[in-house]
Amino acid sequence: MDELKKTSGLPLAVDGEGKLTFGEGITPVTAAVRFKRDMLDVLFAAAADSEDELYYMYRDVCRAEDRPLIAKHGLRYDVTVLRPGQIGGEYIKTAGHYHPLKPGTDYTYPEVYEVLYGRAHYLLQTEPDEDGVEAILVEALPGDKVLIPPGYGHITINPGNTFLVMSNWVAAGFDSSYGAIKALGGGAYFELASKEEDEQFIVNPRYQPVPRLSGRAVEDRPEFGLVRGLPMYQEFLRSPEKFEFLTSPEKYF
Repeated sequence: MDELKKTSGLPLAVDGEGKLTFGEGITPVTAAVRFKRDMLDVLFAAAADSEDELYYMYRDVCRAEDRPLIAKHGLRYDVTVLRPGQIGGEYIKTAGHYHPLKPGTDYTYPEVYEVLYGRAHYLLQTEPDEDGVEAILVEALPGDKVLIPPGYGHITINPGNTFLVMSNWVAAGFDSSYGAIKALGGGAYFELASKEEDEQFIVNPRYQPVPRLSGRAVEDRPEFGLVRGLPMYQEFLRSPEKFEFLTSPEKYF
């Protein structure tokens, strides 16, 4: 999968089993595997048959020579590979999570994703309150960047028939919160494989009042080093100060 070298700017590839391989200068990382059995509480049809391994998370991927600079800025670069397929008609997805508040502020940590291969649907949603949640769907293709702003949780869906490979920059050292989405049986919407558009996105009935789902196009954010087609790993190396928004959201949002 030579496309990863172009889209990520790093000597990375994915083998036929969906496992990431590492080229010269990058220390191999062991994947954390998300199994179907880990996802039963958030699936549309948990009893349906499927492959057990759903996706692979490679945390803290970098060239050895870049590690001091990345650590200095308090960041982490990850790569995630989602398998193609469906579980009971629902496309394979991540479990979904929210981010914690940055200590001393009213802002949760943001995150930014970059599609390296395949096609992604990002479901963003605010935390549930008495007014419900706001749900947003973003479709992204290779080279696109998707910013998860403060105040939003997110789920990534693979609606394609190939592996979905994506990278992300995030502040290092905090733990994501999976409990709120798990407690509600998944995200605000489930995406199913259907030829009928009005049957593709099914609302999760546990979310009340019923959330409205709106679409949003990918937007470049050059002030954050996020430009379509420019690998954000390399953009960080060129201008690490542009990525301060990930560790100091209170200054930018």
